[in-house]
Amino acid sequence: PLAAAQTAETLFVNDLGGDIKGDGKSSGAADKVVEEIRAKGGKAVPNYDSVEDGEKLVQTALDAFGRIGKHLSYESSFDPHLYDIIHRVHLRGSFKVTRAAWNHMKNQKFGRIIMTSSAAGIYGNFGQANYSAAKLGLVGLSNTLALEGVKYNVLCNAIAPTAGSRLTQTVMPQDLVDALKPEYVSPLVLWLCHESCQENGSLFELGAGWIGKLRWERTVGAIIRQKDRPMTPEAVRDEWEKICDFDNATKPRTIQESTSSLYEVLSAVDQGISLNRTSQGTSTIGKKLPESVYSYNHLQPILYALGVGMSTKDPDHLKFLFEGSENFSCLPSFGVILAQAALMSGNLAVVPGLNLDFSRLLHGEQYLEIYKPLPTSEIFLLFHLVHTYSGKDLVCYNQFSLFIVGAGGFGGKRSSTKAKATANPPQRPPDVVLEDVTTVDQAALYRLSGDWNPLHIDPSFAALGGFERPILHGLCTFGFSARHALKHFANNDVSKFKAMKVRFAKPVLPGQSLQTEMWKEGNRIHLQTKVKETGEIAIAGAYVDLTSAVASLDTKKPAVGLKSDLVFEEMSRRLKDVGDQLVKKVNAIFQWDITKDGNTAAQWTIDLKNGSGEVYRGKARGRADTSLALSDQDFMELVLGNLNPQKAFFAGKLKVKGNIMLSQKLETILKDYAKL
Repeated sequence: PLAAAQTAETLFVNDLGGDIKGDGKSSGAADKVVEEIRAKGGKAVPNYDSVEDGEKLVQTALDAFGRIGKHLSYESSFDPHLYDIIHRVHLRGSFKVTRAAWNHMKNQKFGRIIMTSSAAGIYGNFGQANYSAAKLGLVGLSNTLALEGVKYNVLCNAIAPTAGSRLTQTVMPQDLVDALKPEYVSPLVLWLCHESCQENGSLFELGAGWIGKLRWERTVGAIIRQKDRPMTPEAVRDEWEKICDFDNATKPRTIQESTSSLYEVLSAVDQGISLNRTSQGTSTIGKKLPESVYSYNHLQPILYALGVGMSTKDPDHLKFLFEGSENFSCLPSFGVILAQAALMSGNLAVVPGLNLDFSRLLHGEQYLEIYKPLPTSEIFLLFHLVHTYSGKDLVCYNQFSLFIVGAGGFGGKRSSTKAKATANPPQRPPDVVLEDVTTVDQAALYRLSGDWNPLHIDPSFAALGGFERPILHGLCTFGFSARHALKHFANNDVSKFKAMKVRFAKPVLPGQSLQTEMWKEGNRIHLQTKVKETGEIAIAGAYVDLTSAVASLDTKKPAVGLKSDLVFEEMSRRLKDVGDQLVKKVNAIFQWDITKDGNTAAQWTIDLKNGSGEVYRGKARGRADTSLALSDQDFMELVLGNLNPQKAFFAGKLKVKGNIMLSQKLETILKDYAKL
């Protein structure tokens, strides 16, 4: 066994020096490592105690160095016939050394622990039942220590290396032993031990210069049991293919994610079964929250818009961030804040029998329906259940689906006919994908809108809920997704937003990137939101319903009677010859909104930034540098030189958003390349 504790360039090297059967002891192994470290200018002290004497070993290190920084648990002796010896060295030894160092690491608020497992433990290996059991046991030990230590900045990971050693010399050809150098393992160990590395609770395989991270994967499975019917092996046999089908597999990372499927089964089969320790004999079904009043001014909608990722970097966002904007508006998704205020004000605490552990509260689903655009300021709202009123006018309606891990016992059914259902997206690639990056302070900013649950800000509280660090509010991700749909399909017109339904599938960590995939089906926009870094779906089965007045602005069919279409089509043809030249000269994307009779009749994009340039019908696929809007007739007058662009702008005929100075470059394009 080898354990290392490091301060600066000083290493404490422990090796009992037993043989490959786990017998005997020798100082040679530890001395050899110490000599190599000293030869390279490092400082090292040998120790020859057994890892079962963990307290003695750690105390020797403390006497020598004063503190412990990192602990590497690595054991390599085995014998398939000596179960107790193998477990004493590999599993119990690691436990005892770690236990001896644990409190020291907690008290100094720093520690890095590496458990050395093996492919034999992960996958099994013929003739190594004892060794495999011990090595996989180290993974379980590592996973739990990772959860318990994170709030003290004590992080734990496991590695399963393949490297040449005095152990593998007995089972591998010498040339392979020489090729699998330990030097190809140590860089990962050093990185995992570094104070800037925040990896925690992970398992890595490595060898020969390759490193890979492992994770669990689980099939969707099948519910075999039916209510009031026995569960039989024949039923298992009949569903075996489905049980073992890894299509659409999930990847649970925590015990909470693992057990969540059990709650779904109990909800589907045993409606009303009790899993909770709520007040006995008290049903919460039908209980009503007391009415409450919430008032706000323009600051709250602006703060909310910032909390869901809006920025002054995007000119389209100014209408939600500046109270002096001509079209100052409140994001429709702000409606969840109004209803949430009633929940977060302590009203849940007065419901009889409802005793909740908020460290285990997870937001399952959310539905929001808007009846009229939300006011931007100076409005008093009266709450009754989940309906929000302004005076006598119904403003919006919310449904919250909340899960308390390990809870239940509320009485009655586990589902409701009144609950709005989610909807799966169409079986085709998404029509649109928009991406946003959350900041590391996104949760800290969003909580200022009223969600004070410490799960999103306090690392210690998050650890109690089984999370490595505070997670982003589900409703914050909801807000990102809502504004993506609003921008692309309704041009940020809040009057077009009717309703939104989502299911929160996975937590998001502040600082991760969100990708919203969207499909348009009539007035319904199906969507799902993924975490870009992991590929996992954070919001699933979601949709946004728009008012019937919304028409598709990306239609492939040209509007009837638009003369401007001929100009853009001619520009597209001529651009093939001069595109490279114009991209170098202009380096910008222009989006045109062509109107007729006061309504948007067509959209065209002139992309002179990417590739060899392109002119195409529809909104800009990325972010447009400059957006221009004018009527079809005025566009033709402008192209023909009969309408001065500056005069058109000041007369209100030409509306420009974004980088106005770039629009000056369009004069050359229109005159030289598009004139018919």
